[in-house]
Amino acid sequence: QVQLVESGGGLVQAGGSLRLSCAASRSISSFNAVGWYRQAPGKQRELVTTSTSGGTTHYADSVKGRFTISRDNAKNTVYLQMNSLQPEDTAVYYCSADLSWRLYWGRGTQVTVSS
Repeated sequence: QVQLVESGGGLVQAGGSLRLSCAASRSISSFNAVGWYRQAPGKQRELVTTSTSGGTTHYADSVKGRFTISRDNAKNTVYLQMNSLQPEDTAVYYCSADLSWRLYWGRGTQVTVSS
């Protein structure tokens, strides 16, 4: 019903930046919320940021001031701008979308930050 495809991951040095994209198969304005999660090796998946249709945005404390979520409704795409990346940001990053209170996931994109 909903497909999400992430892109933009890669290898970057500490202090660098990346922008992740999440292309949705339907209008993102139809979602209750969109967000980004990440999962590092050996760790549980954790919330990075969410953005609701009402305009409320939440960030994990570990990324506040460094990461920014944004939307392009015309392109049905959600972005995650990541600045001042640190080795502890290394993880697979997943896009999520809440549609009718069901959560959909992309397959993820790998982000690796070298020290």
